[in-house]
Amino acid sequence: MKIDICYTPELIHQFDVSDKCVVVIDVLRATSCMVAGLGSGVKSIKPVATVEECEALGAQGYVMAGERGGKKLDQFDIGNSPFDYMQSQFKGKDIAATTTNGTRAIELSKEAPEVIIGSFLNLSAIVDHLASQSRDILLFCAGWKGRYNLEDSLFAGAICDGLKKHAEFTSDAVTAAFYLYESMQKDLFYYISRSNHAARLSKFGILKDIEYCSRTDEFEVVPKLNNGALTI
Repeated sequence: MKIDICYTPELIHQFDVSDKCVVVIDVLRATSCMVAGLGSGVKSIKPVATVEECEALGAQGYVMAGERGGKKLDQFDIGNSPFDYMQSQFKGKDIAATTTNGTRAIELSKEAPEVIIGSFLNLSAIVDHLASQSRDILLFCAGWKGRYNLEDSLFAGAICDGLKKHAEFTSDAVTAAFYLYESMQKDLFYYISRSNHAARLSKFGILKDIEYCSRTDEFEVVPKLNNGALTI
C-alpha cells in the first residue's frame, strides 16, 4: 500500500481520491471533537459546509455545533471544543457540525470509497485500521484557511511513523511529516501549543482544549463517513 499527504484543501485537486482511503485531519479542533463525541456515545455527526445547512438540520432536531474563526456561533448549541461533545446529555444524539476548516476537508473527500476521521485522540485505532486494509492512503490535512499548519502535519507524520513497516512512502511530503513527528513526538503538547493556530485560539481561553487534543489514544474508535454522516 502507498501513502501520501495533502497538506491543505487548496492542494486536493492534485490528488485522485476515487480509489483511496482518506484520513481527514483537523487536530485543532474539528476531528478531535468528532472522535471525542463519538467515543463518548454521540450517535452520529453530520458535517456540513455552511451555517445555513447546520441551522436547517437543527430545525429537524439535530444538536447544532460549530464555529467560525475559532469562535462558537451564538445561535448554536455548542462550539468546537471536545469537552462540548463529551457532555453526557449528547449520548445517543445526532449532531450537525460546521467548522472553518475540518468540515470543508470532509466535503472535499466525499468521492473516496472510505473516509475516516483522525486525531491524536484515536491515533493507534487509526493506524491499526489502515494497516488492516488494502487501499492506498491519503492523509488530508485541513490546515487553516487553505494554508499549511503544524499540528495536522505532525499528526500525519505520526500515522506515517505507525505505518512505516506497512506502507510505501511516495512523496517528500510524507518523508517531511515523518521526520517532523520523529523530532517532536516526545512533547506533542509543547510543540502544538506553539503553533500559529494554537496562538490564534489562545485568545478564546481554550488552553485546556489544546492540551486535550495533544493527548494520544484516549479512544479506540474509527469514525467513518457513511451516507453523509460520521458513525463508528
